Amino acid sequence: MSRLLIANRSEIALRVMRAAKSLGWTTLAVYSEADEKAPHVITADEAICIGPPRAQQSYANSDALLQAALKLKADYVHPGYGFLSENHQFARSLVAHQIKWVGPSPDVIEQMGDKLAARQLAEQANVPVIPGSLALVDTQQAVHRANEIGYPLMLKAAAGGGGIGMQLIHNEQELKAHYDSLSKRAENLFGQGTLYLEKIIHHARHIEIQLMADGQGHMATYGERECSVQRRHQKLIEEAPSPLVDEFLRQQMCDAALRLAKAVGYVNAGTVEFLVDEEKQFYFLEMNTRIQVEHAITEWITSSDLVKMQLQIAAGDPLPASKPPHGHALECRVYAEDPDTLRPCPGTIEQVQFPQHEWLRIDHALAEAMAITPYYDALLAKISVYGEHRSEALQRMQQALGETTLSGIKQNIPLLQKILNDGDFQQGQYNTLIMHSYLK
Repeated sequence: MSRLLIANRSEIALRVMRAAKSLGWTTLAVYSEADEKAPHVITADEAICIGPPRAQQSYANSDALLQAALKLKADYVHPGYGFLSENHQFARSLVAHQIKWVGPSPDVIEQMGDKLAARQLAEQANVPVIPGSLALVDTQQAVHRANEIGYPLMLKAAAGGGGIGMQLIHNEQELKAHYDSLSKRAENLFGQGTLYLEKIIHHARHIEIQLMADGQGHMATYGERECSVQRRHQKLIEEAPSPLVDEFLRQQMCDAALRLAKAVGYVNAGTVEFLVDEEKQFYFLEMNTRIQVEHAITEWITSSDLVKMQLQIAAGDPLPASKPPHGHALECRVYAEDPDTLRPCPGTIEQVQFPQHEWLRIDHALAEAMAITPYYDALLAKISVYGEHRSEALQRMQQALGETTLSGIKQNIPLLQKILNDGDFQQGQYNTLIMHSYLK
């Protein structure tokens, strides 16, 4: 019986456990001192404490996780998302100890994790990239290149990702003011302070392609997801398929994603993210070398289990036959944050109750009297729905949010309901600026 350690917590740990148990695998949990009684710990076959509450001392502590994997005699490690899910050094340390990493190779993670290297690989694979610069050496060079490219720009950390390590720049004064501070922040967060510039794509749509690849040379795409509703460059509502994308554009984007994946020898689950402008020209943004938070909506429209497929591919199985996408799915991320200011709001859950419908899926790890601490991401739950068409999915999401009870802490359900009722959103005519009117 294979033994799988899940190097993560909360709902994604439970999601991976469900897939593993469907294969008859033994599930191994890790937990911080703050999560001793968390649902993922209780659900696992075995569990081990890896350190104090702060993430850097527990879930983001590669040494502690490696030792846990060795002590529990893990055959595989699934990293989930966030924490060390795209850390090539952690993946490499596991492989060195003959523990299989559920994901692409450490070399591919390293290549795609360096956003500049990823841009260059995309260009070599004939994938359109956003106009921008190479690695910058100082503020003076940044100003020179910015004048050539034209404002506004995004100043980005080469090792960043997930909406972290970037700054919108409108003019030379802002560039000079933010360059050194962002470089230092990138050094602290990612271990290197290298920055680069990218041109702003006005009124862009954020659209990503899900792909899977096995170790035998087979690759497939599973349609697109629209992720344009964001706050702080992080996704809030996702849907599949995108109301913008027609069959011609879909095929172009899927082909581009596959060209990049083949160019780097990709294996397992991956997501290629693009920005699409008003003329439907798409540009490579980044590649996420892990399962996405929003994978549920792809599972809805393709009748697939992406996480189970990840485990099977890691075990050497071939990629199963894929089904053509059907219907429409939406996901809303419920966060412990003020719906007006978007500030995180830790506290204690008094009451939690979710509706149950055959068209509804709730991914969460909540319980009454549970403390929501400030140590981790404020994500509480992911609510996803399926409909035969977009209007039905929208109606069902509104119903699901209205039937959800979550008290004792501030959460963003009122904000999600406002966005779902937004005229532009309902018509599918929105872009990454849609949240601006809701921010105070």
